[in-house]
Amino acid sequence: MLKVLTHSWPLLMGVMLLMVGNGIQGTLLGIRGNLEGFTTYQLSYVMAAYFVGFLFGSWAAPRMIRRVGHVRVFAALGSLISAILVIYPVFPDWMAWTALRVLAGFCFSGIYITAESWINNTASNDTRGQALSAYMIVQMLGIIASQVLLNLPDPTGFALFIIPSVLVSLAFMPILLAPTPAPAFDSTKRLPFRDLFRISPLGCAGMLLTGGVFSAMFGMAAVWGAQEGLTIREISIFVGALYVGGLVLQYPIGWASDRMDRRKLIMGLSAGAALVMLVAAFFALPFGALIVVALLLGGITNPVYALLIAYTNDFLSREQMAAASAGLIFLNGFGAIFGPTATGWMMETVGPRGFFLFIGILYILLAAYAVYRMTRRAAPQVTGAFRGVTPTASPLAVGAVLDEAAADTPART
Repeated sequence: MLKVLTHSWPLLMGVMLLMVGNGIQGTLLGIRGNLEGFTTYQLSYVMAAYFVGFLFGSWAAPRMIRRVGHVRVFAALGSLISAILVIYPVFPDWMAWTALRVLAGFCFSGIYITAESWINNTASNDTRGQALSAYMIVQMLGIIASQVLLNLPDPTGFALFIIPSVLVSLAFMPILLAPTPAPAFDSTKRLPFRDLFRISPLGCAGMLLTGGVFSAMFGMAAVWGAQEGLTIREISIFVGALYVGGLVLQYPIGWASDRMDRRKLIMGLSAGAALVMLVAAFFALPFGALIVVALLLGGITNPVYALLIAYTNDFLSREQMAAASAGLIFLNGFGAIFGPTATGWMMETVGPRGFFLFIGILYILLAAYAVYRMTRRAAPQVTGAFRGVTPTASPLAVGAVLDEAAADTPART
């Protein structure tokens, strides 16, 4: 690991700053939008717009990189992000914010793909798994750190928008000045969705549902907190706990998944998450209990995302894994578009508890479908190819992580 950090620290530092800048904007917009008088449904469109842009960026960015190269794409998208972040408070209109969020999602998608290909290129075959694991950890730590910054300036002013803009700008320095040549870019192939669904119906349906969970969880958590009357400090702690839970529980759940039928684990975790969400929806919990809810929700959602990818890979040969993961991530991104808007409608209909109620419903559906699939065919042979991946990573990074994992397992035929 020391060798990995020695060679990759500029890239990892840049990614950390990027995640701090990106992490603060989602929570901040939820808080500031409430202060500006936006309705919950309007804010849900603002939050959903990021995932529209991110999904489109995952398709367009590889084409841009092949056309003009990593450095130009990186610099252009980074400059646009810095501008977007300081424009938000200048135009406090929900439709303007929605358009800006589409652009932000597109730009961050392209930047992640660029940075991840660089990180993948700096590592040798012996260190690639460690480098990519470090990258995933740095992503989570950056978002957790971003929540601390929310407690510094007044959210009604400009400072909290300028800070992430500066951080994003600074993130490019270590990446662009790193003594590592820009790598040749190979886009990730996809399996046709019909073939992917035939291979793993649970993987496909599960990724659609967890896309809705992830976007609702991270897009609307600040909106829910503002409606509940939480302070900025409490909102930042709640959102930070979502990521801390994902960071802490990823490994033990992954360890268990390589030793049992993954469908049973997916079903059990989903049922547990649904129960926690229903308790939070129908009981007035103290803030300390809400933090436990956030830890459990984040601690289940991130591993379930990785579990669904690993479960699908149990049916695949090594050569198919990267293509399948790209298709699954697309489905996850497509589901993420509708998470905030559906949550916003639910919150407008039944009040703030609709935040937990919507996520609980999605987890009930996932648990029920996992039970159904267990009646349709026997469990596959577990490959041991589980790796901790997050929904914020691009298909490029996830494909590389799974390829490294598959290298340690026998080829499937």
